Amino acid sequence: MFEWSLIVYCGLVTFFSRYLMIAILKKEMFTDRIREVLSFVPSAIFPAIIFPAIFLDNSGDLFFEANPKIFAASIAIIAGLLSKNVILTIFSGLISYWFLIFFIFS
Repeated sequence: MFEWSLIVYCGLVTFFSRYLMIAILKKEMFTDRIREVLSFVPSAIFPAIIFPAIFLDNSGDLFFEANPKIFAASIAIIAGLLSKNVILTIFSGLISYWFLIFFIFS
């Protein structure tokens, strides 16, 4: 039971530390320049989350040889560039990854 209470406590501390920052700051406090800079944050964070999942193996080493994740990510990038549709991009990446791991690299 101690572990669950610790998990809930850490979750509440994390949530409130981020929520209070948003709740206290008013939209009028942000200048146009700050809004412009903050608009780039998701674009900067997303590759940092995706890169390890695609290019690193379980031990943390770069894994390029016969990596189905790289092929599926390439297909998803091409689908995203051609269609400009997020749902199609996600499904093309997932379906191509599943096809590769179950039929090609099995």
